[in-house]
Amino acid sequence: MMDFYKFASTGIKELQPYQPGKPVEELERELGLTDVVKLASNENPLGPSPLVHDQLVAALPEIARYPDGSAFLLKQKLGQRLGVATNQLTIGNGSNDVLELLSRVYLDAKSEAIVSQHAFIVYTLATRAAGARLIVVPTQDFGQDLAATLAAVTPQTRIIFIANPNNPTGTWVSRPALEQFLDALRDDVLVVLDEAYFEFASDADYPDGVELGRRYPNLVVTRTFSKAYGLAALRIGYAVSHPDVADLMNRVRQPFNVNSLSMVAALAALDDPEHVQRSVESNNQGMAQLEQACQRLDLGFIPSAANFLTIDFGRDAMPIYDQLLHRGVIVRPIGVYEMPDHLRVTIGTRAENERFINALNDILR
Repeated sequence: MMDFYKFASTGIKELQPYQPGKPVEELERELGLTDVVKLASNENPLGPSPLVHDQLVAALPEIARYPDGSAFLLKQKLGQRLGVATNQLTIGNGSNDVLELLSRVYLDAKSEAIVSQHAFIVYTLATRAAGARLIVVPTQDFGQDLAATLAAVTPQTRIIFIANPNNPTGTWVSRPALEQFLDALRDDVLVVLDEAYFEFASDADYPDGVELGRRYPNLVVTRTFSKAYGLAALRIGYAVSHPDVADLMNRVRQPFNVNSLSMVAALAALDDPEHVQRSVESNNQGMAQLEQACQRLDLGFIPSAANFLTIDFGRDAMPIYDQLLHRGVIVRPIGVYEMPDHLRVTIGTRAENERFINALNDILR
């Protein structure tokens, strides 16, 4: 029989498939549970805007037709909201898609990409799939060490990935620190600023990547509708970049990479900023709820600017994760991120958070 692995690309043979959070249905099948709370995948517990539902229903009669491959209407609205030209926008099947497009355009076997330790694992997957060399820079207090990142740059460096805030740590880099970094960096190195959790970050020093992109042509910003907008199942995100970068990304982008219903939902979601604000307020309240519980239980945690809290148990967290599963609570183990003592917990509704806290209290007691 033919060895199907033999002639596969070296970078791909070394990869392990991305492991998403455990689905509710899977846990119900495994343990025979009927009341499961999922706090594993950083989804919006309030769901999408009601406007989204209405517009999706109205769009259903047209699903036999191909979508607008240029995403004209969505680019028009996004461009107006962000103050950028439509030729700076690339629409993707989630922001993961545009990260993959950037890697396909700029990385090959002769180039390097730099990531931070504990950074979102998709950067590693996209880099290695492109056959490029991956440089991992140690963190400082679980956050990206920009000085060490700058020191790691070589003539072969093509992309630096920076998640702001970072998943799974929730840490972030400030505007002054990011500006200092960009000023010192060669302008032929692309900085990919992943702002998937942009809407949740509220500190006065948190930078707006789109605004900074007007000064730094080598800065590419990626964002998503999966988190604050509550459209995770529909997979839609985008990148804001220099027009030349967007042009190159669109050359390798698959035709019709984003479906019609996703674009309809994104357009509707943009028309309801009040829903996003309610989601952020709910997240702030839930974050305080979880932080206070950790303090009562004498558990460490990493201060987070996102919609999750990463908790330090000071020992292998997998037994705790397993016991939570048996109590119908799904959180996210992050041993794959070299953080085996931690669990990442999505901020849910007040009742969902309380369910997790009560289960954790029983386990630790």
